[in-house]
Amino acid sequence: MSILLDLRQAVIHKVHDQDKDQLRSMIEGSVDGPEAALPGLGVMFEMMWKDMDASQQDQLVDTIHHHLQNTTPGQLVNGAGNE
Repeated sequence: MSILLDLRQAVIHKVHDQDKDQLRSMIEGSVDGPEAALPGLGVMFEMMWKDMDASQQDQLVDTIHHHLQNTTPGQLVNGAGNE
């Protein structure tokens, strides 16, 4: 009998025992990396979001909005457009 994990469980299982340096390395390797890494970042974003209070969420939305206003979709390739 095979065990099926959903995406969230699989990502959390993969990084659960990593120390801070390993987590940083994984995140840095995922940013501007292969698109296959994006779901993992999304799971970690979701975990952070759920742990934030409303003012922290507002600040994050403001930051994302600011970056989106200063970036065109073509600039996203290879990290261009980052400030």
